[in-house]
Amino acid sequence: MATAPHTPPRTLADRNRRTLMMGAVVAIVSLAMGFASVPLYRIFCEKTGYGGTPQRADSVAGIKIATGHTLSIRFDSNVTPGMPWKFYPEHPTDTITIGSRDMAIFVAKNMSDKPVTGTAAFNVSPSQAGAYFTKIQCFCFTQQTLKPGEEVRMPVIYFVDPKILDDPDNKDTQEITLSYTFYPVENGKKPS
Repeated sequence: MATAPHTPPRTLADRNRRTLMMGAVVAIVSLAMGFASVPLYRIFCEKTGYGGTPQRADSVAGIKIATGHTLSIRFDSNVTPGMPWKFYPEHPTDTITIGSRDMAIFVAKNMSDKPVTGTAAFNVSPSQAGAYFTKIQCFCFTQQTLKPGEEVRMPVIYFVDPKILDDPDNKDTQEITLSYTFYPVENGKKPS
């Protein structure tokens, strides 16, 4: 009968070293997941419309207009404290035909005596409508720099996908709110 090879008992130093190594691996993996979570969450939201994140498209090609089906679109605008801009939609609401391309104009004015660069965060409510609200062109895709006292008109070209009519979670949706908040940008980054 064969006997198992004898392994010497581990010393306290060996066990501590192994525990330390396992802890270091867990810490490194946790740190990596922390850095990866924000971009992964953003990609998830963009693909699924989760949390009211609108979709993005290059055109309305292949989208059929749902004649006779309309929705009210409400536009909301905000600036963070310390952002010296006036920012508002030219028209606070619009009625659109589902599936057709439409455009809204937002106005921004730098009220300071210095150039100010801003970037806009956006969402749609109700959040379940985000999967169907699609932007083709938007000022929110890039940073905006306004000179002192400068006022600009910024378009948003969008449509609501007719698939919203087949979604039981959106059967009672009569109004969608598209909301923007402008943040100041310093050195190419949003403040944390």
